[in-house]
Parts: sequence; structure tokens; C-alpha cells
Amino acid sequence: MDDVRVNSWNELNDRLFAGAWQEPMGRFRSTFAFRGVSLADVDLTTTLIRLGEPFGRQEGHLLRNFRKYATRDAVPGESVWNWLALAQHHGLPTRMLDWTFSPFVAMHFATMDSDDFDRDGAIWCVDYVKVHSLLPRELKKVLKDEDADVFTAEMLSRVAGTLPEFDALSGKDDFTVFLEPPSLDDRIVNQFALFSMMSSPVVRLHDWLADRPGLGFRIILPAALKWEVRDKLDQANITERVLFPGLDGLSRWLKRYYTPKKPTTDADRHPSGEGDESHR
Repeated sequence: MDDVRVNSWNELNDRLFAGAWQEPMGRFRSTFAFRGVSLADVDLTTTLIRLGEPFGRQEGHLLRNFRKYATRDAVPGESVWNWLALAQHHGLPTRMLDWTFSPFVAMHFATMDSDDFDRDGAIWCVDYVKVHSLLPRELKKVLKDEDADVFTAEMLSRVAGTLPEFDALSGKDDFTVFLEPPSLDDRIVNQFALFSMMSSPVVRLHDWLADRPGLGFRIILPAALKWEVRDKLDQANITERVLFPGLDGLSRWLKRYYTPKKPTTDADRHPSGEGDESHR
């Protein structure tokens, strides 16, 4: 994937919303999924792969026991895809990766950790319509029948009811699907959540994308720009208080909001004519 380095707030927004105009419908509707990371050297490795070997054989055990010990009404219905989405949402190692439809939510995750403000961050941008053009015929037919661009759990279940059935669809060529989870809680809704999932638990998405140019790009967010982006997101109410509803999110927002800025340049130490930072 190509890297695009931005140098201003306006350039960042222009890059994130580039290509959003859809002439047939006369609307701005981006077909990109976004994933913000606070460190640019973080790749698209899943939490399952990070477990270490033999992670490929542990996937079924993890999900089976998650379902066994979770409350009975944790998800609507019994779809394995709803269970997998719930498990990912609550931190179980899975083959899924978190994405969002919202460029601003992705910006938040790229700037949420002030300890990393001295290092470049990144926002991965992947065109899920182009990704889905490479799907096996059975999965493409489901999208076409629904006139949809991404999958729901119900749509995936029509073709594959289990992970082994899903993996078997790949044949010789691995593929990626983007799945919109059900509205399990306010956090999923407010984060405009989307998950990606490979056709094998051992395939890394960044390697798969590298072999298929033109499916997306990565925006490098320079360390020098992070404070401006962060402050403007706070002004726009894109904060932990909103994206992680509840007292934990409120506490995280307040802790970060009142963390002093660490000067890195003379301009930071002596802003022109500005007084003390504002307080709520």
C-alpha cells in the first residue's frame, strides 16, 4: 500500500474524504473503511496472530469457550458471526480487526494516547467495495442480491454457518470480508464500527493488501500534527466520553484532556501571545 504523508489538518481531511463523491446517486458516500493507530509502525496483525503459535489451532477453542461462559442473551440469535463480533468487541483474540466508517473516529484512535505524541501515527484506508470485488462467487452473489457493500452476520450465514465453512470458500485464493456488527451496545454504534476478517486465521491483512495494489493507502500522521488534530477532535466532541460511553470513557477523556502538553520545540514552549490552557 502507498503511504501518504500529510502536513496539515486540512490536508488530512482532504485525503480522508477523497473520492467520496458518488456520481450515480449524487451524494458523498465514501467506500473506505478507516483504522487509526497511534504508531505508524503498527501493522494489520490480528490479536489472534499476536498470541503466537499455535494460534491457528486455538481460534476454535477460544470462541467455543467464550460462547460457553458468556451470558445467554449476549448476542441476538446464535450466529457464529455475531458471537465472533462480540468476542472481538470485548477483547478476545480473534482473526478480526477493528475498523470504522468514520474518518473522525479513526483520527481519534490515532491521537488518543498522548504518550505517543512524539512519534508518527497512521490511518489505514481500505476500499471495501474493491476488496469485495475479489470475493468468491457465492459471497459476491449475497452482496448483489442485497444491493449491499458490506456484510451483516445474517448475510454471511447464508453462505457459511461456521468458520471452517467460511475458510473453505477460499479455494486457492485468500479473501477479505468487511462485516458490520449488530448494535450490541452504544460503543459499537458511536464508533460506527466495522470489522475485517480474512479467510484464514493465519493470513495477515497487510501482506494480502501488499500483493493487491490499488485497494487502499495509508496516511502518515506526523507527530508534529498530533496535538492540533487531537484538540480539534475534542472541540468536535470526538472523545472517549462519546466513543466509550460510561464512567470509564468519561475518566479516560478527563485524564487525557488535563494531561499537560510536553513542549518539544521553542514554538511549543512560547506560543505567540497565548495564555494558560483553558479549563472546564
